[in-house]
Amino acid sequence: MSEDKNLPASARKLQKAREDGQIARSRDFGHLAAIAAGGGVLVAAAPMLSSWMKDLLANGLRFNAASVQNTGFMGERLGELVMKMLLVVLPMGALMSLVAVGASIAIGGWVWTFKPMTPDLMKLNPLSGLGRVFSKQQLIDALKASVLALILGTIGAVYLRRHVDSFGGALSMPLPAALSHAGSVILGGLLLLLVALAVFAAIDVPLQRHMHMAKLKMSHQEVKQEHKDVEGNLEMKAKVRARMREMANRRMIAAVPGADLVVMNPTHYAVALKYEEGGMGAPKVVAKGADLMAMKIRDTAKEAQVPVLQAPVLARALYAHAEVDREIPAALFSAVAQVLAYVYQLRAALAGRMAMPGALPELNVPVELDPHHKPAG
Repeated sequence: MSEDKNLPASARKLQKAREDGQIARSRDFGHLAAIAAGGGVLVAAAPMLSSWMKDLLANGLRFNAASVQNTGFMGERLGELVMKMLLVVLPMGALMSLVAVGASIAIGGWVWTFKPMTPDLMKLNPLSGLGRVFSKQQLIDALKASVLALILGTIGAVYLRRHVDSFGGALSMPLPAALSHAGSVILGGLLLLLVALAVFAAIDVPLQRHMHMAKLKMSHQEVKQEHKDVEGNLEMKAKVRARMREMANRRMIAAVPGADLVVMNPTHYAVALKYEEGGMGAPKVVAKGADLMAMKIRDTAKEAQVPVLQAPVLARALYAHAEVDREIPAALFSAVAQVLAYVYQLRAALAGRMAMPGALPELNVPVELDPHHKPAG
């Protein structure tokens, strides 16, 4: 027994349905827009169309003795008249089609997908096809179409019955007056049909949206499964990110023995620097870390006999503003140069080439680069 689907569709399911081409569409709104656009063009171009039709009829009914004797003349004349009619009918049809498509997009938005055209053998199953024929959606659409056809047919029949004398009277009028008179009568009937279509469209648009959302409703089991899928994806992404961080940390630790020195903020930050004179424009950060990673960088540096200096402000500034495998910011050139000079002096003293230097001098680190600095006031 299938579980009742009484929960609204999630954003994920709505997006998937949209990608599959399942969106709310209203045919009645499209019909209304197309017919209204066609009627508007006819009204706007009525004077020009009236003159064109008059000329078309006049040319179509003009014969002479030579044309009557030519057996192929009637076919040529008919083809010529058809081509002239197509020059008007085809652009009008194209305009109405574009308006109908625009109305459809206005209701459900633009969707570009070939999934509805993908072959599906289940659609060839008579049992499943029979179920779709007698589905709630199809029954509502059939009932709505029947009611609409009945109402439009009734409006058309009543209107024609009341104006049959007007159409008959047009036969006694000159051609220009007859065309104008017939056009005004037809326009009145068209307006009544548009009113009926507008009423149906006003009902059909929210109805289609409601039916679309009802069709996509989810059961409790589907919601749980979707949540599980999403959480699973998030967990997998988190594992991938953790693995990438681990690999990056290993690369940094491997680069520490080749560094020239490590600058530390005793226990929280550590930054390993390397400088090759002539090969680098400025010192480069080869590793950096905080807390446990900082301790690991410190221990690795000591094992490799890389100098480790306590310079809290510089360590914090480098950790906050320098990137691994990139040169240090220009604002820290002076402070890092002081540290490197001190290290070189220390190495020379240990080699017996000069006296042991004193304490590390005060470093020239801009206070605004220290993330722990609090502006006064």
